Amino acid sequence: MQPTPLHATHDREIESLAEFDKVVSEHGSLTRFRVQAVDLTDRTDALLTIDTAGAVFLGCPMAPEAAARVRGTGALVFPPIPGLPFDPYRGLLYSPDELFASLDAGYEATPDALAYTWFQQTKADGDVFASMLRAIHDDSVSDALDELLAGTRVVGVMGGHAMARGTEAYEGAARLGRELARAGLMVATGGGPGAMEAANLGAYAAPFDDEMLTKALQLLAEAPSFTPSISDWAGAAFAVRERWPDGGPSVGIPTWFYGHEPPNAFAAHIAKYFANATREDGLLARSNAGVVFLPGAAGTVQEIFDNATPNYYESRGEPTPMVLVNRAHWTVKHPTWPLLQSLARERSMESRIALVDRIEEAPEALKRLGG
Repeated sequence: MQPTPLHATHDREIESLAEFDKVVSEHGSLTRFRVQAVDLTDRTDALLTIDTAGAVFLGCPMAPEAAARVRGTGALVFPPIPGLPFDPYRGLLYSPDELFASLDAGYEATPDALAYTWFQQTKADGDVFASMLRAIHDDSVSDALDELLAGTRVVGVMGGHAMARGTEAYEGAARLGRELARAGLMVATGGGPGAMEAANLGAYAAPFDDEMLTKALQLLAEAPSFTPSISDWAGAAFAVRERWPDGGPSVGIPTWFYGHEPPNAFAAHIAKYFANATREDGLLARSNAGVVFLPGAAGTVQEIFDNATPNYYESRGEPTPMVLVNRAHWTVKHPTWPLLQSLARERSMESRIALVDRIEEAPEALKRLGG
């Protein structure tokens, strides 16, 4: 059997036991591979015999004799960190089931809530070890997100967390997400409640008929907000997922920095960060097919100009489309559009921005601008 050629760095990453076994079988060596968060306690025989020079093991449980042997061959071994409610070396993105495990016992018992509690306890104490763990975790998440989205056309949908289930605006955002997903785009949001959840819900509903989305919206409206009970709010989403399993994929990119905002359960892939700045920049930078901005407040205004800046300077290449939805919101309530127009004037990005009145106009505007 001919060994699989190694090209990019990602080709040298092992993120599951199946990948580990495949590499050992095909290459007979782990030289220069990076093994992320794979439990190797049952692979002692392999670790005691194969070449591991230059390999890196990130948070991989293994027998003491195996760890001693691979260190002796020149491998670097970063052992698992006991007592953490998250894995800083994780090789894959989160899923809703993972973050909301133990929801039946209340949201406070879930890994998502426990990670936020740890963050609250450590973010202000100046402990370099805790800050290092957060940085390693966030870098691992970024790496996994890049692998997931390689070669994918991604459209960002930004909007505020305050948009309640059961409202016309929420339904419109869900229909927007569904239309974008059906057009072959990967919908990416900030991963939280409100407009973000609605867009992820729409992408989830893409394989189903109109009746499914209508009924799902009705079920969700029974728990319109994540306040006062995140448990009830998340429980309603999982009830929809259970009734209509195997929905369409989308990405949510939330943050524990806004720990009072839980992630939504409709994004199949969740890239959750500790550092909000890393999360914000990463979300916008990966939206290579453009961004739709639904009504929001300070956070969405920040995202508009975070996106406008690289478009203005063309620091990421050709400007990507930006579509703002709701003329009154963006010209009167939060008059962002006039400033965006002024920045874009006589620059390449001028032909890549649009303001529309209704959410139904956003997909066509995105298409018209080149997204």
